[in-house]
Amino acid sequence: MRIYKTTSGDTWDLIAFRVYRKVGAEKLMDALIDANSEYINTVIFSAGISLNIPEINSPVVLNLPPWKK
Repeated sequence: MRIYKTTSGDTWDLIAFRVYRKVGAEKLMDALIDANSEYINTVIFSAGISLNIPEINSPVVLNLPPWKK
C-alpha cells in the first residue's frame, strides 16, 4: 500500500483524482475513504496527513476500437 501526504486544501475527490488518474480517478474515492476510515469526517485536509492508498486493479479492455489498437 502506498502513502499519500496531504497538502493544505486537499479533498477526498481531489486526492483520488491525483492518485488514481489512470484507473478511474475520483470514482474510486470510496476505496480511498475505506482505507482511511479514521478521517471519514474530514472534508478539507490540512497539510502533512499520511493517507493509505490502496492498490486498484485497472480493468482490462478486450474490445478496443480500431483507433486504440
